[in-house]
Amino acid sequence: MGVDTILKDSADSGRSHVDIRELNTLIVADAWELRVGLGKVFWGVTEFVHLVDIINQTDLVEDLDGEDKLGQPMIHFSIPGEWGVFDFFLLPGFRERTYPGKKGRLRTAWKVDTDHAVYESDAGEHHMDVALRYSHYIGNTDFGVYHFSGTGREPVLTPDREAQVLQPYYPQIHQTGLDLQVTTGPWLVKLEALHRTGHGDDFWACTGGVEYTITGIGGTHADLGVLGEFAYDDRREKASSPYENDVMFGLRLAVNDMAGSEVLIGVINDVEGDGRIVKLEAGRRFLENWKVELEAGGFSGISRDDIMYELRGDDYMRLEVFYYF
Repeated sequence: MGVDTILKDSADSGRSHVDIRELNTLIVADAWELRVGLGKVFWGVTEFVHLVDIINQTDLVEDLDGEDKLGQPMIHFSIPGEWGVFDFFLLPGFRERTYPGKKGRLRTAWKVDTDHAVYESDAGEHHMDVALRYSHYIGNTDFGVYHFSGTGREPVLTPDREAQVLQPYYPQIHQTGLDLQVTTGPWLVKLEALHRTGHGDDFWACTGGVEYTITGIGGTHADLGVLGEFAYDDRREKASSPYENDVMFGLRLAVNDMAGSEVLIGVINDVEGDGRIVKLEAGRRFLENWKVELEAGGFSGISRDDIMYELRGDDYMRLEVFYYF
């Protein structure tokens, strides 16, 4: 299976790229499965912050929200059974995080110098990363636990004041994570948590919340989901994530029509300040092979000491049209 992405930016060559997201061979036996090649693996249950997802590198030239990922070279061995699923990963090739160039948006004030990345491991991008995950369900509770050891996907950006660029540094880390979802009638209770050691001080972070679904609103087939979540990182002002003490609220409308029409509106608020991010995502299919998606976002009240401060004036809207064949 192959899934590719091609992006061409007329103003910023740093955003123009071609990437193969998935291209692999699958071997299925009675008691195990083996997948070899480029792949994508997603872990997590929450809506606004994908905290525990770590196998694939984030593609920041596609989107700021971290949902777009680069294809990861992997050997993925899976053992499913009535007692759950064990997944083993060997990750032989590291992918550096992508960033917009000097003329790109959305970006930091100083360009990230992706041509001169530094690694803690002497093996650099050839370090062999490994991961193990166990997932199962008990009653109405689905959960997964994992441990990852290898090159951190999230670089530490160090200022080079002479060149006025940010130099990415990729440390070796050990990360243990948990994702859990409880389904009770129209309620979903969600939790993601992790503990990381390696570069800098050890830390833990979590995100979680609830989602309530109102079915058949207004006598139609449409469903309305009401979401509330909270994210916390015990590094606080030293956190590399903007979501270190934030609450999120959202509404998700699923029309449940033949076109698969959906709309998500969300607001992320800083608990200790006035910072706020507003997001809108919508999409639907049309004709037989086409799909249109709309995404918009805005920032307000972002304080100077906030990691998102440099994006405070970068409200945005994006309209995409896809053709499937």
